[in-house]
Amino acid sequence: MEYLLHILILISIYVILSASLNLVAGYTGLVSIAHAAFYGVGAYVAALIALNLHSPFLINILCAGMLGGLLGALVGIPSLRIRDDYFVIATFAFQVITFSILNNWVSFTGGPMGLPGIPEPVIFGLRISSHVGFLILVGFFCGLTLWVCHRIVRSPFGRVLKAIREDEVLAQATGKNVAAYKVLVFVIGAGLAAVAGVMYAYYISFIDPTSFTVMESIFIISIVIIGGAGSLWGPVVGAAVLVTIPELLRFIGMPSSVAANVRQILYGGLLVVFMMWRPQGFVGEYTFQKDTLQG
Repeated sequence: MEYLLHILILISIYVILSASLNLVAGYTGLVSIAHAAFYGVGAYVAALIALNLHSPFLINILCAGMLGGLLGALVGIPSLRIRDDYFVIATFAFQVITFSILNNWVSFTGGPMGLPGIPEPVIFGLRISSHVGFLILVGFFCGLTLWVCHRIVRSPFGRVLKAIREDEVLAQATGKNVAAYKVLVFVIGAGLAAVAGVMYAYYISFIDPTSFTVMESIFIISIVIIGGAGSLWGPVVGAAVLVTIPELLRFIGMPSSVAANVRQILYGGLLVVFMMWRPQGFVGEYTFQKDTLQG
């Protein structure tokens, strides 16, 4: 039973991550490879504050979300002046820089040894230590994230994001401040990704830089593409499928060393299949293939 709860917790964390990236990539058309960086920043901020200042969980998650959003603005403002492939390269560079800082600033982040002993979250005097408690906690923030995304995309702000995605020049011609909309959605996406990082740090109680690599960013992008970009339920479907796949490999008795490589092959194969035959994913409304063909 606890194993099933563990899988559901991981799926919920990745739903938060992929839903936040879906705002940026699926609804605005900005493909970012820096999402694992914001994810990691949120995890490290919460862990460092909890370990050094012993501050409450709700304060920690608020600080992590705000700092994640601030970094999103610092990256987004200069990066969004460029477009298409150059934007992807800029976000990739930020991802590499963030990982290098986490891995090499040993005195602050613990470096490759990571940060162990992250305390259990306490909310209004209630200590959350069981899998059921964590599932309720993460499920609440997962539902809140989906609700926020739903409100955003159904609002006039969301309609402008879709207009930018479909025809940025036209959106600008109608008098919309395209750059401001891009930066703001990037800030929101980064802040939500940081919240997912807080959930991960408190749940695992140990973090190290290997959880926030470029491959993790690509995995989050894979969830968005396979689940369906530009759809509220796409991240849910994608997270459920891609998080469950490696667990299925355990049931067939495959060794862990082999299963890790097979998992990467399966992810890559699924991406190729979906991009060739169903680029909108399972339930998506937007296809990245269109922009690729036009380029």
